[in-house]
Amino acid sequence: MHAAMTVRLDEAAVAYEVNTAHIPTEPVGPADVVTVSLTAMLHLPPEPYPTPIAALLQRAHHRLLTGGWCSGVLADEEGARCMLGAIRAEARGDSGFVADAASVLLDAIRRGFGDHVDSVPSFNDAHGSGRVPIRMLNQAAHLADARGL
Repeated sequence: MHAAMTVRLDEAAVAYEVNTAHIPTEPVGPADVVTVSLTAMLHLPPEPYPTPIAALLQRAHHRLLTGGWCSGVLADEEGARCMLGAIRAEARGDSGFVADAASVLLDAIRRGFGDHVDSVPSFNDAHGSGRVPIRMLNQAAHLADARGL
């Protein structure tokens, strides 16, 4: 089985080389490669969405990327925040925006993970790292923008 797959992969690689040999390419030099520090990119604020809830979710997403993610509390001693903690911090006291953003976020979570998800905090706390919660905040920002919120 393993040997057969290796043969098929080798054949596919040869076919790719044959099928793309006619495509002209120019060599890439060091000056053509853009190098930007990943840390610098994380600290660049994103282009804001034009609608308030989408922009709030986007800011919350950026806050978790730059300030860190946590579970079990709204904010930990180092300043990392959970999903709801980031939304609250970015809403700057507007509880109506917090509720609307949390509602869109829960909709986005349920689209990806099913209706069995009870709440944003329970979803946040069910993860051992911030990878999925941070991604869901970004998806919720896209969803809010699509809805014009």
